[in-house]
Amino acid sequence: MREEILAAFQEVWADTHTSPPPEINDDSVLLETGLDSMAFAVLVMRLDELLGFDPFSEAEEAVYPRTFREFVAFYKDHAVG
Repeated sequence: MREEILAAFQEVWADTHTSPPPEINDDSVLLETGLDSMAFAVLVMRLDELLGFDPFSEAEEAVYPRTFREFVAFYKDHAVG
């Protein structure tokens, strides 16, 4: 799932930037990746289409992952099946 999320991130980056995407690792702080809030909304929408669920709408409480590792873990924790 990590690779699918990273690939979706890179696609959204390519749609919104002309420069190459930043190197993303588990400790990358999401707010420092260069994607703005609209791009993150597009990323979540694409992941919903790709993975078949949106953990942000399914979560009972608001969650704000800080790092890429936390973002991936949040998706894994809410994976269907």
